[in-house]
Amino acid sequence: MEETVGDPPTSAVLLDHCHFSQVVFNSVEKFYVPGGDVTCYYTLTEHCTPRRKDWIGIFRVSEGKYHATRSRLGPGLLRWRSQGQKSQVGWKTTREYYTFMWVTLPADPNNVSTKQQEVQFKAYYLPKDDEYYQFCYVDQDGLVRGASIPFQFRPENEEDILVVTTQGEVEEIEQNNKELRKENQELKDSCVSLQKQNSDMQAELQKKQEELETLKTINKKLGQKVEEQKDIWETELLQLKEQNQKLSSENEKMGVRVDQLQAQLSTQEKEMEKLVQEAQDKTEQLECLKKENFLNLKEQRKHQQKLEKTVEELKQQEAIATKKEQELTDENFDLSKRLSENKMICTVLQREKERLEGENDLLKRDNLRLMSYMGLECDSLPFQAPTSDQGGAGQHPGLVFGNPYFGIQESSAPSLRTIKKCPTCNSNLADDVFDHISQQQPMETLSLDCPICDKSFSAHEKQIFEDHVFCHTL
Repeated sequence: MEETVGDPPTSAVLLDHCHFSQVVFNSVEKFYVPGGDVTCYYTLTEHCTPRRKDWIGIFRVSEGKYHATRSRLGPGLLRWRSQGQKSQVGWKTTREYYTFMWVTLPADPNNVSTKQQEVQFKAYYLPKDDEYYQFCYVDQDGLVRGASIPFQFRPENEEDILVVTTQGEVEEIEQNNKELRKENQELKDSCVSLQKQNSDMQAELQKKQEELETLKTINKKLGQKVEEQKDIWETELLQLKEQNQKLSSENEKMGVRVDQLQAQLSTQEKEMEKLVQEAQDKTEQLECLKKENFLNLKEQRKHQQKLEKTVEELKQQEAIATKKEQELTDENFDLSKRLSENKMICTVLQREKERLEGENDLLKRDNLRLMSYMGLECDSLPFQAPTSDQGGAGQHPGLVFGNPYFGIQESSAPSLRTIKKCPTCNSNLADDVFDHISQQQPMETLSLDCPICDKSFSAHEKQIFEDHVFCHTL
């Protein structure tokens, strides 16, 4: 399947909620030749408005070939009639696609010419078997909007080849095919396992991303709270500074007043005691004010230290949150890297699977060729097929269908041992067979058996035996 931004939106197929006539597929062939790209033509009706996440998928209609009369009941649902039985097969969710392509949004949806659309499927991603498939248009909500008639992927001309072989060779071929199917199933299981791991990694990545987003939100809220608390503390600090300035100004005023009292004390002797008493009272008040001022300054310093400590703790919390966010970012990067590696491994396994399928097809063709070669052997006599130059010259011109015995070369039979004639029937015998017969039985007691009807003749009736065998050939 081609590289896309993500998996297409899918859903379960509910016949009551599907509208199969909103997208019409045009010019769908009965079969497509493997190894070539396939172009899918479709028409958007006025009831279907294309969207960015719409896609067209190729779905497998059935697990085997279907025959005779069939009528479409819905996407992926076919009913066929074979030997008086009815069956219903198909896919139930749009997630069961074999491959898919994103649709192209038309520039002007209201234009009639833009309703005619097409999408091309590359040959690399198309099925390699002869099962039945169909095109389906699925919108971004996962609902089916249209489905095509079934079609196959097979060659144009398929010829049946009659193969004659031994039971042992058939069993060996079946064993090889069984091993190839087992290996193919193992590859499919491995691919499914990798796809499951990929989906698990994507789910884990999605979970980590959600946790990261949650931590970012919490960090943002904490930052806002810190800013708000900082503004409050700055406001309180300004108020304390203003109060301190007021107290300082009051202290200055009190000092001026003391000076005035001292001047009055020097100038007014009569009121000296009274002024002294007042001065003492004022001095006591000044001392009380100084003590209060000192205590206020001390409390302010403690409060300021406490505020600075709180600010430092908030800074530490912010640093811890930043560190945790960096760790989550690094973990997210590692997960993305592992996901990319799994995708590459899945792609390599898919290519290896397709390569093994190609080798499987080559082995099948080699088996067929070998079986066809074995079908040329007959009655232990080698036949040599006449070439185009020898075909006309070796036949009798008066025969309509040619000489049926032309091409049989008895003298060209390969043998690694010397051929001898039987002394009674002139049959070809090897050295070891001839010697064994000569040692076991004298020539006078040999009997001649007809190879066709098993009739026996004595060794002295050789000419009668040859005439009898010749009559069978007429």
